Amino acid sequence: MKRNIIKTMLATVVLAATALGASAQDLIARQAPIDRRHSAVNHVEFSHKMSSMADLNNPAADIYSDWVNKDIRKVAGHMSRGTKIDLRGFAMPTTSRKVTSNYGPRWGRRHEGLDIKVYVGDTICSAFDGKVRIVAYNARGYGYYVVIRHPNGLETLYGHMSKQLVKPDQIVKAGQPIGLGGNTGRSYGSHLHFETRVCGQPINPALMFDFENQDIVSDFYTTTQNYGSTSAVAMNAQPSRVHDARNDQATASATATETAAETRSAAPARTAVVGTSSHAKKSSASRSKSSKRGKTTAKRTTSYTVKAGDNLTAIARKNGTTVTQLRKKNGIKGNTIRQGQRLKL
Repeated sequence: MKRNIIKTMLATVVLAATALGASAQDLIARQAPIDRRHSAVNHVEFSHKMSSMADLNNPAADIYSDWVNKDIRKVAGHMSRGTKIDLRGFAMPTTSRKVTSNYGPRWGRRHEGLDIKVYVGDTICSAFDGKVRIVAYNARGYGYYVVIRHPNGLETLYGHMSKQLVKPDQIVKAGQPIGLGGNTGRSYGSHLHFETRVCGQPINPALMFDFENQDIVSDFYTTTQNYGSTSAVAMNAQPSRVHDARNDQATASATATETAAETRSAAPARTAVVGTSSHAKKSSASRSKSSKRGKTTAKRTTSYTVKAGDNLTAIARKNGTTVTQLRKKNGIKGNTIRQGQRLKL
């Protein structure tokens, strides 16, 4: 009897071992394709990382044909009108929401960026992934400043800092600290001077960045003119100037035309309304000619349609009213308005 029990137990053990072996083999067979798939995924991820690194080592190589570590405006490159600049993957340069001076003519000079209120020692960050092109000091202009070139074709400039935390040719990531807020150079109070440029030519940062809401205006910005090429040659023929230096009449006129063109064509999904626009358009109130005396008589308008770049302060000035009245008549809280909105005057 005992022998039969022992034989039965041994047979059970052998069968279990055989079944386990088969099960293990099935598991290995099923696992093999997964291992190969993981290997393929890892290869794709590795290739993507290598591609991204190559882009940052030579950012926007399809647009720029040079790399210099000193000149802001004399940049060899070309970007065509209608090019979409990808603004995704951004980081706000500062957490401050207060814009103290807008892009455009200011005190008889050309102000090529936005001034954002920051305090000495506040962290300033890179707006996108990129490669540091310039780290310099300009006593009569930007003070301590940094210029970074990004794969999307933009170059961003950060001025009046108290300290620079990066070096030329250094690769940086969006949101990485690159300096500290300050009051250096031609500055009257601590702030960040922030510029966006293509091929050395400035574009209004407010068309891309909404500091009040700490967001971008839209995922893409579409250029409204050609950058570089013949216009770059004309610019390069002129002596280099700091951003607060006086400009001749022709250059100021060209900048005003560029600003107006960008403002007219910009149609962002989300409109930034910050500060007072220094380059708002003049009122387009309807006028009719008197058939008897030949004089033009202005008709009183009762409404106004919000255009790109408008804000409540500029609209109130153009239409002889106040911001308080505009808010009261239109039920507006704060300063937020949208492009295409019809306001009662």
